[in-house]
Amino acid sequence: MKGSTHRRCYCRDPHTGKPLGKKCPKLSSRKHGSYSIRQELPPREDGTRRSFSRAGYDSLKAAQADLDHVRALLGLADTDDPEGMTLIAAMLEEVGDEKSPLPDVEETRRRLKSGQDLIGRLTVGEWLDRWLDGKRIRKSGLSRYETDIRFHLKPRIGHHRLDRLRVSHLSDMFTAIADANAEILEQNAQRRAAVEELATVPWKGVDNRARRKVMKTAIAAMPPFRRVTGPATRLRIKATLRAALNDAISQQILTFNPAAHVELDPVRKPKALVWTDARVAKWEQTGEKPSPVMVWTPEQTGAFLDSVAEDRLYAMWHLIAFRGLRRGEACGQPWSETNLDDHSLTVSAQLVQDGWEVETSEPKTDSGFRVVALDDDTVSVLKRHREQRDADREEWGSAWAETGMVFTQEDGSWLHPGKVTDLFERLVAASGLPPIRLHDLRHGAATLMLAAGIDVKIVSDTLGHSDTRITRDIYQSVLPQVGKNAAEATAKLVPLQRKTEAEGARKAAEKAAAKAKAEARAKKKAKRKKPKK
Repeated sequence: MKGSTHRRCYCRDPHTGKPLGKKCPKLSSRKHGSYSIRQELPPREDGTRRSFSRAGYDSLKAAQADLDHVRALLGLADTDDPEGMTLIAAMLEEVGDEKSPLPDVEETRRRLKSGQDLIGRLTVGEWLDRWLDGKRIRKSGLSRYETDIRFHLKPRIGHHRLDRLRVSHLSDMFTAIADANAEILEQNAQRRAAVEELATVPWKGVDNRARRKVMKTAIAAMPPFRRVTGPATRLRIKATLRAALNDAISQQILTFNPAAHVELDPVRKPKALVWTDARVAKWEQTGEKPSPVMVWTPEQTGAFLDSVAEDRLYAMWHLIAFRGLRRGEACGQPWSETNLDDHSLTVSAQLVQDGWEVETSEPKTDSGFRVVALDDDTVSVLKRHREQRDADREEWGSAWAETGMVFTQEDGSWLHPGKVTDLFERLVAASGLPPIRLHDLRHGAATLMLAAGIDVKIVSDTLGHSDTRITRDIYQSVLPQVGKNAAEATAKLVPLQRKTEAEGARKAAEKAAAKAKAEARAKKKAKRKKPKK
């Protein structure tokens, strides 16, 4: 196809104001004016002509280089590939209209072969929407992704072109999140101080009422209390973006994933701590928990179960406390997978929350599918629970909702996991015991098994962990007696001279004391046998 370079200037006639064009006397100088290029493109579908034009080159060499670039792009499509020729022509026409840089030849070749958009104008936000629409995972997982995308990713980096996203863009995004956190904390502190000050103002009196009105107006104008984006959430945002960009790489839209290279502060998972007497005393004084993850001692667990013995869901609390089922697993456990004759149950389903809606789902991981052995006492508890269930079904009659679940509401319908958590918190408060979360009752089951000397692999399988390292990292040596027993066992392995000497001294002292006792008894006996005069 025809293509050419030409030189022109923009001088005008001083009298008429019309462009001089080729009549400009200064065109004889090579430094006057600028060079332009024009390249014919394949015609449009309706047969009309189109071309690529660009002006403003300082030299003929620069103009010729771009003209050669355009011809190289046109040469990417074979003459027997009209579709490819049309795509490249449309790309060059759009690049010319927008005056954007000519695309790289090799990158365009790769895009053409893989069937991708040649111009690469897809934004991060558009790709995230397309990626999310194509995900086929459970609803709760989609909601998590959608939250990360809607609240964090699209507002901050959605406008960037996908193929031009860099690590620096992501670093700036997380810096902005940290700055927003600082602002939220400051605004929360201001609002909290205002609310506390309002609580100190009496209700009675004209002046006090006027003051309260002014303060309430000021509080209403303040931003509401908000939660900050914590370290765990920031890691989750990064993981969402990384997964989306990995799919873009697998579809050959990208060749580099910047989310894999952005650095964030590590998140330290809270360690489980047991409610010792000292920690309970401090909690009673300050109301503060030593750790977000707290575990009851065996005595405290027993006290709680005794206090809720008459609760309708006692069997659920008992099962979680001893066998470590998750909340959703306990709520979604069906009778069909509960074999009391064989002393076992199979975890194959769970109830999950999406917002406030509840749906049934399979376990999240393969390790979540598991068989859990049941002890005699737990089997007896579940049998009594089944008898009560049968009595409730007979009482409700036709209004009974047959869901097949072990634990249900009074009419047989599904339990709501959120309401189960609320009920557990009320029962803990009524028991007078130090607070734990419902999930911490599962933690307690793990520590009890480890304290009983059960192999960590069996504990891990019972809990449904994918790796025994998870079990060790969270639970190992949580209960004081576990660590004490381990320390004593270790100490006995090392023979020490000072221990031998001390043991010898102790035995000698015990022998001397026994001899003295024997002599004293003999004297007393001889005195009693001495005849009276």
